Amino acid sequence: MDAAPLHIAMYPWFAMGHLTPYLHLSNKLAKRGHKISFFIPKRTQTKLQHLNLHPHLITFVPITLPLVDGLPHDAETTSDVSSFSLFTLIATAMDRTEKDIELLLKELKPQIVFFDFQYWLPNLTRRLGIKSVQYLIVNSATVAYLGKGSRQIQGRELTEADLIKPPPRFPDSCIKLHAHELRFLTVTRKLVFGSGVFFYDRFFMGASSSDAIGFKGCREIDGPYVDYIEMVHGKPVLLSGPLLPETTNTSLEEKWVALLGRFKAGSVVYCAYGSESPLQQNQFQELLLGIELSGFPFLAALKPPSGFESLEEALPEGFKEKVQERGIAYGGWVPQQLILGHPSIGCFITHCGAASITEALVNQCQLVLLPRVGSDHIMNARMMSTKLKVGVEVEKGEEDGLFTKESVCKAVKIVMDDENELGAQVRENHTKIRNLLLSKNLESSCLDTFCQKLQELL
Repeated sequence: MDAAPLHIAMYPWFAMGHLTPYLHLSNKLAKRGHKISFFIPKRTQTKLQHLNLHPHLITFVPITLPLVDGLPHDAETTSDVSSFSLFTLIATAMDRTEKDIELLLKELKPQIVFFDFQYWLPNLTRRLGIKSVQYLIVNSATVAYLGKGSRQIQGRELTEADLIKPPPRFPDSCIKLHAHELRFLTVTRKLVFGSGVFFYDRFFMGASSSDAIGFKGCREIDGPYVDYIEMVHGKPVLLSGPLLPETTNTSLEEKWVALLGRFKAGSVVYCAYGSESPLQQNQFQELLLGIELSGFPFLAALKPPSGFESLEEALPEGFKEKVQERGIAYGGWVPQQLILGHPSIGCFITHCGAASITEALVNQCQLVLLPRVGSDHIMNARMMSTKLKVGVEVEKGEEDGLFTKESVCKAVKIVMDDENELGAQVRENHTKIRNLLLSKNLESSCLDTFCQKLQELL
């Protein structure tokens, strides 16, 4: 007999890149009959309503963020604020919801709560007799390599020299970090994020006190890292499957169909650089000039660089006239999933966010990896370029981390050239991973095991 359906509460970090995958997971669980109470900022509800595919089982529970000095009064998620320095105030505001969350949990009575940044939640749920799962959006390799628990260094902070090599018994030797990345990773360890808590301590304290840790992924790719994290933390680590995007009923708007339809199959370079942290102007221009230099038609969906109101005013001089009909730089929102599925798209230049990587892997387009300096973006890029060899990373300066138009052009040409040896290898590997991810029972068997392990927690 099947186990009784669970009631799970979800409290993700208030950023669209966390709310959306948490909702994808909720949809997969609701499809299996489980009931979800989804904590979400009040006004953000309307932005995600259309992604709730099972409204009879997934209930949005609106949360009002307490006022915090310096945080704009209408800001609810990281996309409502202009800089990283304000993200920390959102963390503070979320920390101040503890009493409200306690009342809600007493009223809703879920059996399990999923969380990511709210390190205080496991102690609260334990008092209420509820289980907690720290479900992380970053990949398991990132946590295995950078996690505080993996490196027993007493009484001091980790240095660049510590991070240059993997922790003891780490299952993989192909992850290499560059000088500018090591510098960034050691600086972020000293970053206070929210009310007096270091950024990495939020993860570590949550992982230490939760009943289990969860990741998006499958054993075929993540198995060694998951086993390593289980060994380090001494608790179950659960994989929810790759959380493939659901096929939507919506189709591509006529303007995109018309634009992409002008070019032959597999010939268009699509570039998107994430909805947060815009590029500096010089890197924004090098990126566009590099795509132009490759000679392929393109669609670049980019935010205006720091300090610019519009995309137009930041474009390289004479760029529009030069590319004319061949390419478009666009500053608005684009339906990425649908664009990646269009037959004209041959290559995708990505900032290496987890959702973008998954969307690319299940499509035919080839990957050019241009990671933003963020721990999971760096690790995603290394995993894709050196471990799975399904993409080509753009070369950057070892010390300054800057790329050039030539290095962008070179990476694009490698993946777009059938005759190139590395390009051919990347295509072949991409096809293998795509077939694995889309194989009939991969996701459902991952979810079956995931749900079984959740039942075992109880």
